[in-house]
Amino acid sequence: MLSMAGAYDQLLDATIQHLEALKAAGVRHVPVSPETIAALAQPASQQEFHGHRQEEAKTSPGSAGPEQPAIQQSFFAPETADVLPGETPSALRTPQQSPTEKAAFAALRERAMACVKCPHLASSRKTVVFGVGSLDAQLMFVGEAPGADEDEQGEPFVGRAGQLLTKIIQAMGLQRADVYIGNILKCRPDTPGQSAGNRKPTADEMATCIPFLHEQIDLIRPKVIVALGATAVEGLLGKTLGITKLRGAWKTYRGTPLMPTYHPAYLLRNQAMSEKRKVWEDMLAVMEKLGMPISPKQRNYFLKG
Repeated sequence: MLSMAGAYDQLLDATIQHLEALKAAGVRHVPVSPETIAALAQPASQQEFHGHRQEEAKTSPGSAGPEQPAIQQSFFAPETADVLPGETPSALRTPQQSPTEKAAFAALRERAMACVKCPHLASSRKTVVFGVGSLDAQLMFVGEAPGADEDEQGEPFVGRAGQLLTKIIQAMGLQRADVYIGNILKCRPDTPGQSAGNRKPTADEMATCIPFLHEQIDLIRPKVIVALGATAVEGLLGKTLGITKLRGAWKTYRGTPLMPTYHPAYLLRNQAMSEKRKVWEDMLAVMEKLGMPISPKQRNYFLKG
């Protein structure tokens, strides 16, 4: 049986190898809890190392042990993302907005939050879902409209589809805080007589609400917009073709490159590997457009081995 010091040395070597592998894969930030740091600061003689911890230290980066930080899984993938959330890629770092621009954005938000131009929506909503994310974002996601979860919490994409969008963003090596997320409609479409479910916004509702989104985009000035689903494309570009025909082909919104792709809700309904790969190919194209680093592992997500 190994001595306590020998077990410590083995675990230390395994940890160093693990971190070197992450570094080679392009990882630049690994979150570590204060408790772990405190434990590592203790002398080897004061630490307990059991056989199962030694084995866990030798496992793949995707199966972190108790003393190792967990790596964010990519959306619906058994693999792990090569870039951990926490550090924005240098290609996406931008100057901060000026105080004037921030004031203009705050004023826009106040106007949107007080809007009652659609009386039927204003009377049925719990809150206005304005948008969330960085005002300096170079990447902006636009969806259709808030659902029940979003109406309850006041933030876009927080339900099941939103959780999937978050995983997609993290698989790109980003955090939600690095991008901006909004919707064509800022109020949940009312569903009279229904206790659950959603409906598509009407053309009149979209025409009434879209100026708020136009102003958001003008103030944020993203380098790329991702339109999630046919309704988002219709609201931004006026296109009525099916999203199947539109996705994956670059469009332009007032001079800004726009990538149409499937709404995350579609992937919840259709979890075929081929459909996930289509969305991921769209995200790879977005990453390339933004000049983001892409690892071989990321390029191979959802390809049949």
